[in-house]
Amino acid sequence: MGKLVEEFNGYREKMNDRIMETANTNIKRFFALDTTSYAEGALNVKTKEMLGLVASMVLRCDDCIKYHLGKCFEAGVNTDEMNEIFMIANLVGGSIVIPHYRRAVEYWDELNSSG
Repeated sequence: MGKLVEEFNGYREKMNDRIMETANTNIKRFFALDTTSYAEGALNVKTKEMLGLVASMVLRCDDCIKYHLGKCFEAGVNTDEMNEIFMIANLVGGSIVIPHYRRAVEYWDELNSSG
């Protein structure tokens, strides 16, 4: 796994563990809701992760973008599909999404080089 991916996943895991040490019931429920919302249902996991990625790009959350890129990779999204996801995100979000698009492509490339 590349440096960007390792650093992101390591930090996310470390801080999630730290948060759960003192999290109240509502925070724990929110984290659980986030996890269960992306489970297989009427929509498959791959579709939900692609939707999550577009939303994250439009909202311009780099951590969320990295997270959903990793999940899309795990779900079997290929580069042609990813380019269409990026197209939709830029179309909906406008030119302000372009800096996040650049970082997303860099992260996607790293995921693909290590997988």
